[in-house]
Amino acid sequence: MKLRKLISIALLAATTLTTAVGMTSCGSTAEYHVGIVQLVQHPALDAATQGFQDALKDKLGSKVSFDLQNAANDSATCGVMVNQFVSSGNVDLIMANATPALQAAATGTTEIPIVAVSITDYATALDIDNWTGKTGRNITGSSDLAPLADQAKMIKELVPDAKKVGILYCSAEPNSKYQSTVITEELKGMGLTVKEFTFADSNDLAAVTTAACKEVDVIYVPTDNSVASNTGIIDGIALPAGIPVVAGEEGICTGCGIATLSIDYYSHGYAAGEMAYEILVNGADPAEMDVRFATNLTKKYHEERCQKLGISVPEGYVAIETEE
Repeated sequence: MKLRKLISIALLAATTLTTAVGMTSCGSTAEYHVGIVQLVQHPALDAATQGFQDALKDKLGSKVSFDLQNAANDSATCGVMVNQFVSSGNVDLIMANATPALQAAATGTTEIPIVAVSITDYATALDIDNWTGKTGRNITGSSDLAPLADQAKMIKELVPDAKKVGILYCSAEPNSKYQSTVITEELKGMGLTVKEFTFADSNDLAAVTTAACKEVDVIYVPTDNSVASNTGIIDGIALPAGIPVVAGEEGICTGCGIATLSIDYYSHGYAAGEMAYEILVNGADPAEMDVRFATNLTKKYHEERCQKLGISVPEGYVAIETEE
């Protein structure tokens, strides 16, 4: 506990310094200042942030500046960052990348417009009943949810002899719980047995993955940020055990999976950046803006891992480009 407290203090100090530097470096030429809170650094979230920034830079050039903050996968730090943006009085819009970042932003301000990315389900993240497609508050954005029914069909398609599916995710991520609940019903409807395997943090991921590999024929991993940051742990256990992993997004698939039905996170972020432009420049009300969903999804597979596991990949899949 002492070590964790020291790390939290160090993160807070680093965040304070970085924020001060970031806001000072905005410069007098920028008309719009955007604060970005990203939960953790991994390829999917990084691509979404880059797309978001590029969309605004394409439209505004030097008239927009960014203060990018990374919370190192700590939800409490997201709150600290949001509070610093709010108290500075120098931020025109907050971009929240991932569900804990959005929840922190929603708690931190009801006035500053918030545009979110990498959110599976806005109703779950914001505890909204009777979802209409709009939040009705100072929040909008784009969703990274791929059709879970299609992902369930992919599991059956790639591992046709599987009888039991394990769903592996972090219990601290409500977005992952939502995906697990939905895809469980889809898989049960296909006659498969499903069991959840949840871990609290990376410290118990190896033990939980090992337990799953002993009980199931295939593992499904949703778009889970904690998994995305620790795919090597899963791959180091599942692949030697001969258990294929189907992933909710390409970054996770590259790290430990055989296949995915994934969105393009750069395009996902770019779409959110276009929404931010409408708010900043054209006065659009985020409360009345429909959350956007990705339309271009691609079935992709990891060629080397499929070969090692003897997985026959049907037509219609595209090989993931991997580094040599």
